Amino acid sequence: MNTPKVTSGKRTSKKRSTRKPKVVEHPLSSENLFTNREIGWLNFNRRVLAEAEDARNPLLERLKFLGICGSNLDEFFMKRVGGLKRHVVYGISPKSADGKTPVQQLQEIRQIVIPMIQDQAKCFHKVLKPALEKENIFLLSWKDLSAKEKEDVKNYYNKNVFPVLTPLSVDPGHPFPFISNLSVSLGVTLKHPQGEEKLFARVKIPRVLPQWIRVTTDLTVNRFVSLTEVIQENLEDLFPSMQVLGVMPFRLTRNADSDQDQEDAEDLLEAIEEELRQRRFAEVVRLEHGPNPDPWMLKFLMEELELTEDDIYELPGELDYTDLGVICDLAIPNLKYEPFMPVVTPSFMEEGVGIFNVIKMHDQLLHHPYESFSASVEKFIRVASEDPKVLAIKMTLYRTGDNSPFIRALIRAAEQGKQVVCLVELKARFDEERNIYWATELENAGVHVVYGVVGLKTHAKTALVVRQELEGLKCYAHIGTGNYNVTTSRFYTDLGVLTAREEITSDVVEFFHFLTGRSLKNNYQNLLIAPVNMFTRFKAMIEREAEHAAHGRPAQIIAKFNNFEENDIAVALYGASQKGVSIDMFVRGFCCLRPGVKGMSENLRVTSLIGRFLEHSRIFYFRNGAADPVDGEFFIGSADWMYRNLHARVEAIVPILDRSLKEKCWELLQLCIKEQRQAWQMNSDGSYTRKNSNEAGLHQILMQIAKTKAKIAEDASAHTE
Repeated sequence: MNTPKVTSGKRTSKKRSTRKPKVVEHPLSSENLFTNREIGWLNFNRRVLAEAEDARNPLLERLKFLGICGSNLDEFFMKRVGGLKRHVVYGISPKSADGKTPVQQLQEIRQIVIPMIQDQAKCFHKVLKPALEKENIFLLSWKDLSAKEKEDVKNYYNKNVFPVLTPLSVDPGHPFPFISNLSVSLGVTLKHPQGEEKLFARVKIPRVLPQWIRVTTDLTVNRFVSLTEVIQENLEDLFPSMQVLGVMPFRLTRNADSDQDQEDAEDLLEAIEEELRQRRFAEVVRLEHGPNPDPWMLKFLMEELELTEDDIYELPGELDYTDLGVICDLAIPNLKYEPFMPVVTPSFMEEGVGIFNVIKMHDQLLHHPYESFSASVEKFIRVASEDPKVLAIKMTLYRTGDNSPFIRALIRAAEQGKQVVCLVELKARFDEERNIYWATELENAGVHVVYGVVGLKTHAKTALVVRQELEGLKCYAHIGTGNYNVTTSRFYTDLGVLTAREEITSDVVEFFHFLTGRSLKNNYQNLLIAPVNMFTRFKAMIEREAEHAAHGRPAQIIAKFNNFEENDIAVALYGASQKGVSIDMFVRGFCCLRPGVKGMSENLRVTSLIGRFLEHSRIFYFRNGAADPVDGEFFIGSADWMYRNLHARVEAIVPILDRSLKEKCWELLQLCIKEQRQAWQMNSDGSYTRKNSNEAGLHQILMQIAKTKAKIAEDASAHTE
């Protein structure tokens, strides 16, 4: 039988020999073409958990990965499970790309999550805690404390904890209390000595206090006890003369999937503020509790919160592994990754406005965190804010962090009379409140603040500086893959380009007109802009590679980004694979493709890279028939190959035009292809197989390369002097 071609998501038949009857083959269903997004994301989180289980990682870093796994799962329930549950409640049943209804997906999610949280607990109790004890770090129960330690902890409790606690009981005079999202509580079953009726009370574990208490003042002794357990052991102080019949730690997760129509709002700022207020009281999508729950209390909570059995998760371990942060932060260097200081490349060592000369002479490709973000991107905006020759600064801010130097620089520039424009994305999930605050601060300082294009979330990472020079106005631009956030720049891998090329900066000027005005420009010379031309350009380049392969010319695609879910791009990739195009995709999170399927995607490989840094850089390569692969086309930018990024967000991707920078990109992509330590290979059924080499991993190699290059440059500079 001839191999079917994939054209538009369906299977078409080729004409058979005239000596045999024609057979019409059945179309390929979406179940054959795609994997499930939600299951793919859970598979990704299981790979994160594997880092906690991996004895090759330093012990306290493994503990940190346990917290990341738990935090990821929290966000998954708030966003994805919350959205699916809302579909069910509203009677909406859109099927996923692989043909599953919301109800089917929720059932499958639960079947995967329960073993995952059991593996978390096993890793914590059976592996990490014993390993910590060998390093004299003890996470103790109340019963493990000595009499002296109990006395000391009791004194600490009376002085620092007891006054903060607020027990809330439920009775005809006290309604069921509001329980905030992701807060840990103690549910308490009480009985009056002269009564028979059971009463419920809730004690919130205060987040303002350390969740693990050091049981001695000697900082060389690492013995800790859980704040939750300390409160639980002293409940009689909160309910004197009452009988405590049962205690159950629990935690709620609330829906963060918005059903508000912000596009019709007259004031987007007010709409987002209202959504934040409503989110606090959103419906509960998950209740987690400790082992051996009080049946009466659990039934009571389910009735009050309108939950079903499928919403309840019993945790054999901790309710919140991020609480272990105080342990992860212990100053024990041999239990952590070797410290790494991002290197400052020679181009950016000169102080002051020399940075503009550097960019004007040569495009600069930056690779963070290996190369310093503060000494390049942050410096670029800071110097621009202080330089009297700079007339205007324009930036997009998606997630910028607290106490941002970029905010300070923009405010300083505005106060000096420069034209400063800042697009603040108010709809950046879970950063809305921070972004509202910074938008207000910027406006108060005289910055022109805009909130983006109606109906689209602005995710692009772009900055533009306009400078008065002898030959006239000169524009400088930064286009990156990551946020303007100093904190995340230290542990997210990202790429950025600083350029003064007119063919790029002229597009960036037009791009900001699109963001702040009503420009309908659709013929950008070099930039790929979503939702304007990015999707069509990417699809055309994939199809062009297929044509090259069909005519025997060199054809290759390499793409690296966070997540993949775009059916038309997937079908184009399948078609390119069938024509013989070699395709390597590095997708850290979920990927809805099916690689390695005979007759459909045999030439397509998908790899997930998990390790010390969060792989966040987006880079795209198309060989385009070039004999030398470095002469192919390279792009970096803010967009994943996701429907939302290509069609429902504002994104910016820039070509790499300088050949020396192309060589740097090619070197990075080849390291990714050769990677064996941090790599997980995706199988055609959506599962992953770990390569599991003991060789140095990608992150270690890139840190060493950065150090070596910096040392060579330093030696060369010293020799010149």
